[in-house]
Amino acid sequence: MAALADRFGRARLFYPGGEVLMFGGAFDAGEPEQDRPYEVIEGIAIIPIQGTLVQKLGTLHPYSGMTGYNGIRANLALALADESVTAIAFDIDSPGGEVAGCFDLADAIYAARGIKPIWAVLTESAYSAAYALASACDRVTVPRTGGTGSVGVIVAHVDLSRALADAGLTVTLITYCERKADGNEFQPLADEAYDRIKADVGTVGELFVATVARNRGLSVAKVRGTQATTFLGAASVAAGFADAVMAPDAALRALLQALEQQPYAEA
Repeated sequence: MAALADRFGRARLFYPGGEVLMFGGAFDAGEPEQDRPYEVIEGIAIIPIQGTLVQKLGTLHPYSGMTGYNGIRANLALALADESVTAIAFDIDSPGGEVAGCFDLADAIYAARGIKPIWAVLTESAYSAAYALASACDRVTVPRTGGTGSVGVIVAHVDLSRALADAGLTVTLITYCERKADGNEFQPLADEAYDRIKADVGTVGELFVATVARNRGLSVAKVRGTQATTFLGAASVAAGFADAVMAPDAALRALLQALEQQPYAEA
């Protein structure tokens, strides 16, 4: 119940005697100085981006192997406004996820550059949509066994028509307008539907390439030329997709050292 309190719209839960029920991990809803959805270490807000990324999850934390773009956006806004936070570190380990919501969030992270230092600290890998978010940060660090890249888009269509026929099943789709059922799994994919979906994939792919090129200061041709390849450790730096090969704890120490050397002035 404590873990699900925010999903029920409750800020905190209490025992019958009035004592605040502790949340899991280091977050204690009963202590005002820690009444925030992210951990703060020496002024650095640690915002986790873990597992499959989805547009709306309904929680500010990774949940059931997923992280919502809406939760990341809320945490970013809170951390930027939090006077106790001097820098933000996205703790990223994700294979990617949905297109919906990804690029708007990447633009929001990119626009926040200069307000407070924002680092992507890969706790292993950031691929596809996760890399779109990582690339928007001021700096990207990757462990030697971690990876970046997969700057591409994929759509899968499953044709169940033959399996249904073999099972003696017939599915009849009744639609208003001829293209309403384009891409359905009960019929072979029509050429017209394939062409339209392919065009949409191309449009989003070009947006992905342009976003990474802008974020990382690379040419569009260079990013497109990776052909959605993934890069391991030092190869990420060589490709321009990361700035340093560092274990996560070393990356946090480097961020702390950078803050000591050149602290950001308060607005």
